[in-house]
Amino acid sequence: MKTHLIIDSCMNKKELEERLEFTPRFDKNGLIPCITTCANSGDVLMFAFMNKEALNKTIQTGEAHYWSRSRQCLWHKGESSGYTQKVVEMRTDCDQDCIWLRVKINTPNDTSKEIVACHTGRKTCFYREIELESKDISEARLHFIDGS
Repeated sequence: MKTHLIIDSCMNKKELEERLEFTPRFDKNGLIPCITTCANSGDVLMFAFMNKEALNKTIQTGEAHYWSRSRQCLWHKGESSGYTQKVVEMRTDCDQDCIWLRVKINTPNDTSKEIVACHTGRKTCFYREIELESKDISEARLHFIDGS
């Protein structure tokens, strides 16, 4: 897998957008953002980063791997909790600097449990809504989404 930090100056934007060669564009820290959604509902489950190793492991195993910026290590999602993420589809955006995973979450042995994608024990990491129409960020408040 080739990795590029910047677009080759000889390649025009249209060429980049239409090519079929996967050339992910990692940032200066060697990371690429990844949005993960539920394959069944379409709900956004989480946002994380991948490095080259995480991206390779995800492609090779069919299970989601990420790079933990706080722990500075490879992270196989669900390895400790049992809620692993089986990749159903992987896409990249038009300029190959973002990844989108559609996943099915494998539940631990107890099938009565609801799916969990967030380390807080919630289905999604996006469980709070930001109040709109505040004067500015300092006055905006958060509200829990139903069921969170």
